[in-house]
Amino acid sequence: MRLCTKTADCLPDDVLRGGYDRDSQAIGIVHFGIGAFHRAHQAWYTDLALSAGDRNWLICGVSLRSPAVSEQINPQDGLYTLTERTGDTASTRLIGAVREVLFAPSQAEQVIARIADKACHIVSLTVTEKGYARGDGNRLDRAKARETFYPLLASGLAARRAAGLPGVTILPCDNLADNGGVLAELVRQWLETEDPALRKWFDSECRVPSTMIDRIVPRTSAADLGQIEERIGMQDAGATFTEPFSQWVIQDHFAGPRPVWERHGAKIVADVTPYETAKLRMLNGAHSLLAYCGLRAGYEYVHEAVGDPALRELAECLMRREALPTISPAKGQDLAAYADALFRRFADPALRHRLDQIAMDGTQKIPQRWLDTIVDLSRKGLDHSAISTGFEAWLWHLNDRRFVNDPFGAELMGLMSSGGTAQVVKRCLSETESADPIWAGYRHVSLM
Repeated sequence: MRLCTKTADCLPDDVLRGGYDRDSQAIGIVHFGIGAFHRAHQAWYTDLALSAGDRNWLICGVSLRSPAVSEQINPQDGLYTLTERTGDTASTRLIGAVREVLFAPSQAEQVIARIADKACHIVSLTVTEKGYARGDGNRLDRAKARETFYPLLASGLAARRAAGLPGVTILPCDNLADNGGVLAELVRQWLETEDPALRKWFDSECRVPSTMIDRIVPRTSAADLGQIEERIGMQDAGATFTEPFSQWVIQDHFAGPRPVWERHGAKIVADVTPYETAKLRMLNGAHSLLAYCGLRAGYEYVHEAVGDPALRELAECLMRREALPTISPAKGQDLAAYADALFRRFADPALRHRLDQIAMDGTQKIPQRWLDTIVDLSRKGLDHSAISTGFEAWLWHLNDRRFVNDPFGAELMGLMSSGGTAQVVKRCLSETESADPIWAGYRHVSLM
């Protein structure tokens, strides 16, 4: 038996559920990149809002590259379970906020129609850092952009304009500093070439808030799926697992209606910057350090790496002595307490957060996780030895084909084989005869 609308009533009584009528509600959100993180974070917040009486905020998920999620979720009528784990305890909730999942390569017209529907007010994204197709100086890489969400988003906005509908809020939920400002500028660059008149409409009618998102969501394993099937008495191909902690900080900059997410723990603020900077430099920075150093030490999971006294001390150094002094906290934001909480979360063995999952796409993550911190530390004349150790471990990582999953992976592994670390550093930070540096904005950073 598989989870779906008809079988949901057979779930055990201790599985939480919202109880709202999905069939009578409209799709108000189109979400690009409906992976595990979205299902454990934004969809969870939206499910809580719907359960509390908000209406017409069901989600149309869009998969850009693989039909896997649509094949998991659609046969289940969009339903899936979310299990929060900590220590020896677990709590499971049925999530009903996702109404459908479209596979963009074969259902592009349906995606455009969803964005153009008058019921749609929000287009949100979790497409990872590389999904924004951002080049040097926040210039859009048009060749890469054609393979992501830009054409579909632009077509949907054009259809709204043609129908005389208002604009939408475009809500990025990826780990980029000033992600709203970054995305707004990239969309403008796309429209400037593709449809200059639409760019003017976009500037006038649409809004792109910045956000900070925080919840650890490990990759679901076959063992996880087996455990949830035993737990609920039926198969759930979309089952998702996470920690009890969740944080969502959103800039108060919307084009129209939105769910009342703040009643369920989200924070609506004038300025997201202090929260996103702390998350990127402390949590994400330490995560990347533990990933590369932990893999080099032979560990598989975050809790194993942070349980190593030497790696724990290194992560403490990065978080408290290197990242923390570069952050100007918001009123009431206690960075020392935040660091304490992060280490408690990292050490929880129930999460089983894989280091190779964190290590993916290092070239896209290192600038905002490490390099921005180094720039600020250098201005203050302060040391960054922990980050340098992490960078050395990343270079080691480029020699191990088991782990490298990066847009520049093949090129950098080739350089490591032929020219060693010096050639990789030169390619990343210095102009070469063949290409601009990967991290062009950090030419003067000293990493070694």
